Amino acid sequence: AAVNHLKVCIFMVLWAMVHLSSPGQGLRALRRTTGGRRGSGLTGQDANGVPLRRSKRGWMWNQFFLLEEYTGSDLQYVGKLHSDSDRGDGSVKYVLTGEGAGTLFKIDEKSGDIHATKRLDREEKAFYILHAKAVNRFTNEALEGESEFIIKIHDINDNEPRFTKDPYMARVPEMSDIGTSVIQVTAIDADDATYGNSAKVVYSILEGQPYFSVDPETGLIKTALPGMDREVKENYQVVIQAKDMAGQMGGLSGTTTVSITLSDVNDNPPRFTKSEYSPSGGLSIELGSAVGVIRAMDVDIGQNAEMDYRIIGSDGPGMFEITTNRSTQEGVILLRKPLDYERKRQYSLRVQVENVHINPRFYSKGPFRDEATIKIIVEDVDEPPVFERASYVMEVKEDAPKNTAIGSVSASDPDDKNSLVRYTIDRRTDMDRVFNIHAGNGSVFILRELDREENAWHNITVIATEFTNPRQISRVPVYVRVLDVNDNPPTFANNYETFVCENAKANQVIRTVGATDPDAPLGGHRFFFSLAQEAAGKANFSVRDNKNNTASILTRRNSYSTLQKSVYHVPVVISDGEFPMQSSTSTLTIRVCTCDREGNMKACNAEALTARAGLSTGALVAILLCVIILLMIVVLFAALRRQRKKEPLIISKEDVRDNVVSYNDEGGGEEDTQAFDIGTLRNPEAIEDSKQRRDIVPEAFYPPIRRPVLPPTRDNNGDVRDFINQRLQDNDSDPTAPPYDSLATYAYEGNGSVAESLSSLESVTTESDQDYNYLSEWGPRFKKLADLYGGDDSDRDS
Repeated sequence: AAVNHLKVCIFMVLWAMVHLSSPGQGLRALRRTTGGRRGSGLTGQDANGVPLRRSKRGWMWNQFFLLEEYTGSDLQYVGKLHSDSDRGDGSVKYVLTGEGAGTLFKIDEKSGDIHATKRLDREEKAFYILHAKAVNRFTNEALEGESEFIIKIHDINDNEPRFTKDPYMARVPEMSDIGTSVIQVTAIDADDATYGNSAKVVYSILEGQPYFSVDPETGLIKTALPGMDREVKENYQVVIQAKDMAGQMGGLSGTTTVSITLSDVNDNPPRFTKSEYSPSGGLSIELGSAVGVIRAMDVDIGQNAEMDYRIIGSDGPGMFEITTNRSTQEGVILLRKPLDYERKRQYSLRVQVENVHINPRFYSKGPFRDEATIKIIVEDVDEPPVFERASYVMEVKEDAPKNTAIGSVSASDPDDKNSLVRYTIDRRTDMDRVFNIHAGNGSVFILRELDREENAWHNITVIATEFTNPRQISRVPVYVRVLDVNDNPPTFANNYETFVCENAKANQVIRTVGATDPDAPLGGHRFFFSLAQEAAGKANFSVRDNKNNTASILTRRNSYSTLQKSVYHVPVVISDGEFPMQSSTSTLTIRVCTCDREGNMKACNAEALTARAGLSTGALVAILLCVIILLMIVVLFAALRRQRKKEPLIISKEDVRDNVVSYNDEGGGEEDTQAFDIGTLRNPEAIEDSKQRRDIVPEAFYPPIRRPVLPPTRDNNGDVRDFINQRLQDNDSDPTAPPYDSLATYAYEGNGSVAESLSSLESVTTESDQDYNYLSEWGPRFKKLADLYGGDDSDRDS
C-alpha cells in the first residue's frame, strides 16, 4: 500500500508540473465575449486595414488525467469547472453529462469540482468523454454553451506479461547446428505501451540451458548446443520468463513452458545382429511362400529406418528371392523353385541391407549398409507321387469297342523309399463312368462306346496314391480326344419348302438346297446330290449337283396346274465322300402357286399360303380350338342369363309352383311332409280371390274375372282338367296376374327339364290313356294322386 501511495504521489507531482507549466491550460474560467469592446484587445489588422479583435473563450481547459487503481479513502479529485458568469452568489449551477456522469464521476453543482467515485481500470476503459454546461439555478437557462472534455485514465504497471500459449510445442531436427531456430514465444502486457516501460517485455530462459537460448527482445528460441542426439535424449522442457519494465527491478513477470522434441534424421546405418542366419526349409513349402525371415536393426525411426534387402550371392541361382516387409522392415526369403532333398540339401545366400533414404550430411558416418550370410538347410519330408508329365492327351476313335486301351499315365515316389503307386480316376470328373484305369500300370481304357458328335473331348483326372501312405496323393489332368468316324449320313441343311409357278418353264431353277453332316472329316465335307431312283421315271422335277455341296432343283416341264396337283414331294438322295459312304433321302416339298409374269407369287393353295405366312398346321388347329372355346363360353353365358331371367323373383310357400319345383328334385321320399296337396285344385273357393304379384306393384288394377266353377267330382271332373282350363283363361285375361302362373311353371318341366317332369298335369292335354298305377309306389307324398288317378277306369266312370 505504501508503494502504491508513493506511485500516486509521484504521478500527481508529475501531472501538476506538466499542467501548471503550460500557460492558459489551467482550469480557470474565462468570461465569454458578448459582442462589446470590453475585454477586447487589438492584436492586428486584416488585409483591408480593419483592426482584428480576439474574443475571449467562455470554456477552455486541457484534458483531465486520472490515475487508475486509486486506493485512497477519499474521493479521487479530477478537476474543477468554472464559468465567467459565476459571481459566487450561488446562482450558477454546473451540470455534467456523458460517459460515467452521475455514476463514475460527480460534480459539485455550486463549485464545479469533479470527483471520481470508483476505482478505474485503464485496461477496461482508457478514457471517458463528458459534456459540461453552466445554467441559471433559478431559471434553468443556459449561461454557457455545452462543451466537451475528455478524462483519460493514466496507466500504472498493474498487469504482468501473459504468453499467448501455455505450453508451447516445438520440434527441431537432431544434430542441428548452433543457432537453429526452434520456435518464437510471445507475451502480451495489457499496460499502456506508449507510457513508460510498463508494457516493455524482456524474455529470459529459466530452464533448458545449456541446450537452448532465447532472444530477450523477440522471444525466439534457438539451439545452443551442437550434436544433440535423439537416440540419447529426445524430449526437452524449456521454461521462458517474460518481464515488463524492461526487465528492471520491480517489474512484473510471467512464465511459460516450451516442450521441444528432437525429430529423427538418418544418422545411423542398419546393422545385422548376427553375421550368419540358418532358417530351415522343408520340401512341403509351396512356391512363393516364405522360407525364413531376417532383420537388421536401425535405431532411427520412420522413413529413416526403411531398409532394402537383396541377395548379392547364392549357390542356387534363382532358387530364392528376398523382399522387404515395409511394416516390420524385415527381409522375407521366398522360395521360387521346388526344393529337392535328394539333389541338394543346403543353400548359402549372401544378403545385403541398405537404408532407402540417406542424408548426405551424414555420409561420413557411413556406409549405410551391412551384409550377412544365410544358410538354408533342406529338410526331407514325405512327398506325394510325381507324374512324368504335367498333363496327358489321349486319342480314341469313336467306334472303338469297349475295354479298348487308349493310353497310360506314369507316376513315381520321389522319396528314397520309392513306394509303389496306385492309380484311380476321380469320378467327379467322370460321372458317367466312361473310362477306367488299371490300378497298377496306369493304363486307361473305355467302358462304353463313344460318340464324337455327342462329346468330342473328355476331361478326366487321374489320382496317384502311395501304397505306404495313402494320404500322399497327386493328380494329373487327362484330355481324351474322340476321333471322328464317318457314321452319320448327310441331310438337308434346313427344312426346305418352295413353290413353283403354274407358268414355269422347263429347266427353271426354283430352289437351291444344301446339306449338313455332324461328322467332321479331315479334308472337309463333300456331298453328292441326286434324285431318288423311285422318282426318276415319272419325275416332274430334276436335281442338279452344283459340285460345291449344294444342289439346284429344276422343273422338267413348261406348266403346272393347281387343279391337277397342288403339292409335289421330291425325294433327294444326299451322300458323302468318306469311307464308309453314308447317304440319306430327304424330301423337298414344292407347292404350285399362281404367279405373275416376273415369277412373283400371287395366289397359292391354302397349305402354301399357310406355309408362306409362317403358320404351321398345328398353329392353325390351336387357333381354331381357341375360337371354338370362346364361342362355347359366350353361348353358355347367354344361356345362363336367359335361365336367370325366367326364374321367379319371389318364391312363396303359398304358390302352387313351389310344390312343382320341389318335385323337380325328384321328390323328398316318404319323409317329405310338404307334398303336393291336390285338394287345393279340388277346392278353388279356398284360393284367394285376387292374388297379386308381390315383387312388383301393378300400374293399374283390374278386378279378376270370376267364372262359375263346378265343384270337381268323380262324375264331371275326375282329372280337374276343366278347373285348370278355367284358371288358365282367367290368368290370360287378367293383366295384373303374375307371369309365373301354375301352368307356365309346369311348362318349364317335362321334356325340357333335366330331371324331367314328375307331374301328371301335362298328360291331361293328351287324348291317350295313361297308366297311373305306379303312383302308389311313390310313397305317402303321392297318395292323393294315386287315389285320384290310380283307380281303374270303371271306378272313375262310376
